Amino acid sequence: MVNIVIQKTDPHEPPVQALIDELDDYQARLYPAESNFGSDIESLAQPEVRFFSVAVDGVILGCGGFWLHGDYAEVKRVYIHPESRGLGLGRKLMAHIEAQMLAEGRSISRLETGVSQPEALGLYRALGYAERGPFGDYPAGDPFCVFMEKRL
Repeated sequence: MVNIVIQKTDPHEPPVQALIDELDDYQARLYPAESNFGSDIESLAQPEVRFFSVAVDGVILGCGGFWLHGDYAEVKRVYIHPESRGLGLGRKLMAHIEAQMLAEGRSISRLETGVSQPEALGLYRALGYAERGPFGDYPAGDPFCVFMEKRL
């Protein structure tokens, strides 16, 4: 029996930081620097951010969270280690994130991802996210960005 645990985590924890570094390296190969909008570790540790890890049998294999804004929450830094994909961890993590958004009083979930990440786009679409225009401080017209939203 596989034991999957999703819990609030400090993004400074070494295994979580390693996953974020992997995600940064991956995205740096896909997009120009001016089109990479990933939050750094210090941003993820701010009071308005909720960050989680997902572990399988005690090994952290994924992470992600959300940033509270006025009337919505923004999904941030969702990443599942490539060798662990296909286990449903991304779906489980996103279900947890969305439940926590609702618990924080936000019924609108927004996110920004990239055009060269078909796995992420497929997951978000399967979960009911629909494309929308830029929000927050994101620039309009970036050809690498995909903006999405879901009403929870």
